[in-house]
Amino acid sequence: MVVSEMRGPKPPIVELNDPERQGLEILVRRYSTPQQVAQRGRIILAAAAGFNNSQIARRLGLDVDTVRFWRNRWLGLRAASLEDLSLEDRLRDAPRPGAPPRITPEQVCRIVALACDAPSQSGRPISQWTSREIADEVTHQAGYRGADFPTPCRQAAKKGDLKPHLVRYWLTPPDAPDFDAKVSDICELYQDAPALAQAGERVMSTDELTGVQALERKHPSLPLAPGKVQRREFEYIRHGTRSFIISRDVATGQVVEPYGGPRRTEADFLQHVQGVIAGDATATRWHFVVDNLNTHRSESLVRWVAEQSGVESDLGQKGKKGILKNRHTRAAFLSKPSHRIVFHYTPKHTSWMNQVEIWLSILVRKLLKRGSFISVDDLHQKVLAFIDYYNRTMAKPFKWTYQGKVLAT
Repeated sequence: MVVSEMRGPKPPIVELNDPERQGLEILVRRYSTPQQVAQRGRIILAAAAGFNNSQIARRLGLDVDTVRFWRNRWLGLRAASLEDLSLEDRLRDAPRPGAPPRITPEQVCRIVALACDAPSQSGRPISQWTSREIADEVTHQAGYRGADFPTPCRQAAKKGDLKPHLVRYWLTPPDAPDFDAKVSDICELYQDAPALAQAGERVMSTDELTGVQALERKHPSLPLAPGKVQRREFEYIRHGTRSFIISRDVATGQVVEPYGGPRRTEADFLQHVQGVIAGDATATRWHFVVDNLNTHRSESLVRWVAEQSGVESDLGQKGKKGILKNRHTRAAFLSKPSHRIVFHYTPKHTSWMNQVEIWLSILVRKLLKRGSFISVDDLHQKVLAFIDYYNRTMAKPFKWTYQGKVLAT
C-alpha cells in the first residue's frame, strides 16, 4: 500500500521485488528471528510502502536517525551489488574492528607457555598461578615497562582454555599382571549370581563403613513448608563413632547379618562372615567379593576357611613359611575355587567394582546425611532399622553393566 499526501522531506525511495518483499514478511513474523533483525525488516517494509522516516519512527517507536540509517544501509548494499547476501545478513550489524589488542601475539605465546609451566620453574614458592602473577612474571622476563597485563592475561588464558586455578585428580592404573583376570572373575560372578543361587551357591558383596559419627543436632530442625526448604541447625554434639560391616546378596539385593561395633578388627570381620554363613545352612558354597584390606586375608580367617573346607594340610607359620607366610599367600589360599568359602578380591584402586559400595551410598543419602543420633547405640539401632526397611521395600539386584572392558579416561 502506498501512502499519499505525506508531509516532510522525501527520503530515497526503497523498491522491493517480490522475493524480497515475501522474504522480509516471513522474516519479521518468524519467532526465531532476532528482535533487532525483525525490527529492521519492518523499517524496510514500511519504507517500501512509501512512509517517510518520521512516520516510520512514530509507527515503530524508534528514533528517526535509526530509521534513516537502515534505509540508507539497505540502499547502499543494493548500490554495491550485494543483493546476493541473505535478507537476514543484510539486516545485521556490520563487522566491527573492535579495540586494538593490548598485548602482542608474542606476549600471548609467553603467557600461555608460562601458565603451562609450574611456578617453581620461575623461582616462585607457590603451587598455582594467578593472572596477576603471570603478568608480573611476563613483565619481568621480557622487560616490558608500564603495561597493565592482568586483564589481558585473563583474556589470553580464556582464549587458550587455560585454567590454572583448577585441578582434577586422576589415578595411575596399577601395573598388576592379574588385573584383567580379577576384573573378569568378578564380572562373571555378578552375571552368574542368579544361576549360582539356584544351584545352592550364594554370592555376597562385602565391605566396611568405618568411623560413622553419631551426631546429634543441638537444636531441632525447622520443618519443610510450602515455598520453604527444611532448615537445619548448624551446631551438633558428637557422641562417638561406629563401624559397620555389611554383606549384600548379589542375587536378591538383601543385606545379610549386618555387624556394628566400635572397630572393625580381624576378629570382627571373621565374626561377621561366620554370622552370614550360619544364617543359611542350606547353601553349599559361598562367594565373598571383598577389597584388599588386611582383615580380609587374616590368619584367623585362613584357619577357619581351611576348617570349613576340610583342608587338613599344614598351613605354615605367619611371617615365616607356608600358606600363612604373608598376605599374598593367604589371599591365594582364600581365593581357591575348590573351597566351600571362596573370596574374590577386587583389583587395587577399583573399590567401585564391589556392589556393596553402591548400597553404602544409599545408606548415607537416605539416613546418615540428615539423621540426628543421641548416642552410638541410637545410631546402631537406626542403621539396623533402615536395613530392615530396605530389605522389605527396596531390595532388588543391581543391574551390573560393566563387562571388564577398558574404561575411557
